[in-house]
Amino acid sequence: MSNLETSPQELVCPSSPGTLEVLEPRMVPLGGPRAMTVRRTLPQRQRSLIGAWCFVDHYGPDDVASTGGMSVPPHPHTGLQTVSWLFTGEIEHADSAGYHAMVRPGELNLMTAGRGISHSEYSTQETTTLHGAQLWVALPDGARFMEPAFDHYRPAPLALPGASLSVFLGSLAGAVSPVVTHTPLLGAELVLDAGASLTLEVDPSFEHGFLVDAGAVTVSGQVLDRHQLGYVGPGRDSLSLVAGPVPVRLLLIGGTPLGESIVMWWNFVGRTHDEIVAARKAWQAEIGAEEGATSAGQLFGLPADEVDPPLPAPALPTVKLRPRTNPN
Repeated sequence: MSNLETSPQELVCPSSPGTLEVLEPRMVPLGGPRAMTVRRTLPQRQRSLIGAWCFVDHYGPDDVASTGGMSVPPHPHTGLQTVSWLFTGEIEHADSAGYHAMVRPGELNLMTAGRGISHSEYSTQETTTLHGAQLWVALPDGARFMEPAFDHYRPAPLALPGASLSVFLGSLAGAVSPVVTHTPLLGAELVLDAGASLTLEVDPSFEHGFLVDAGAVTVSGQVLDRHQLGYVGPGRDSLSLVAGPVPVRLLLIGGTPLGESIVMWWNFVGRTHDEIVAARKAWQAEIGAEEGATSAGQLFGLPADEVDPPLPAPALPTVKLRPRTNPN
């Protein structure tokens, strides 16, 4: 998914551990008067990273007949991985590395941008309701210039007392994903029966986040309502969850603190102002979107057989991108 904000903020994102927090979403339209709107809970001023997870968009249930669904033409990414997870509907993915895949409920689609890639995402004609999440993972310094890659994985749900767990990245409760990650990560869908209680043994070096899709859940004494993202810092070897009076569905993400500050602007993750400027210049040159923009070579490329023209990058701020940190 692309960040379609016309004036995206530049962020330098520290990876400092914190205490229990509840993060509220902000509504972001994905372009146009009939656009699909997403609920963005990461990044924000209160917190920028959970492990290496740096971006969380949660959308739907979205009536495709009213909004047109997801229609995101080719756009670039650098220095990150995109994680697509659906609850309802279907999305077609195509990228410049030659990967083509259908995103379906319960299936992980993970695109590694590395040094640079472009891709498009469209909900299919058969999709009437679209509901899911798009998340980004910041690549560590040692992996952020790797060649682009793509992984697809359908985890088998694990039955737990009063719950069902699908681990698509990392490991939890004995379930292990085979997908390779470049920092220690956890990504899972958890469904709890109404009133169910569950205690999960977790890695105490991890930060954890709980994105509530349905119902309300108490996590280690803190109530999280639908659409909220709850954050729990490192230092806990177990997490206790209690569902409210209706069934709960949530995404559980986590990982060790990244230990690096990242600059994130539009669809690029870098480390400095100059890296972001160079990535934008290269993209604009490749698509012919800006007079005078030049590039030493083709960094991103385009997916094959695309009908819609690629998205041009927004204008950069008129001042040098500068570091921003979380409040104390």
